[in-house]
Amino acid sequence: MAPSWSIAVVGVYRVASYAAAQRTREVRIRVALGALPGDVLKLILRHGLQLIAGGVAAGVIGGWLVTRAITHIFHGGTGAIVFAIAAALLAATGFLACYVPARRAMGLDPMTALRHE
Repeated sequence: MAPSWSIAVVGVYRVASYAAAQRTREVRIRVALGALPGDVLKLILRHGLQLIAGGVAAGVIGGWLVTRAITHIFHGGTGAIVFAIAAALLAATGFLACYVPARRAMGLDPMTALRHE
């Protein structure tokens, strides 16, 4: 059985990768119109990382609140280092999930997007 963190990492990667891949046509058109590849990459990464930052923040806050609520039952600590490691792992996965499709889209021929319609 896979640990729950690995399932979360795969889920974050798939969702972020899908969202970035949906913008492939937009990237091709921007490059065809003269946008620099680095600027397009920054645009895609900024959008993806904003979504990931919001999700990681909501997860950390929600996890902290739940941990605080059940601490009285189990008499345990909050495990701040666990939250930090999980947030860093999910953020790094999200960055990679946005970066890979953006680089792939920038390497494709922009004329195919213009010829498509």
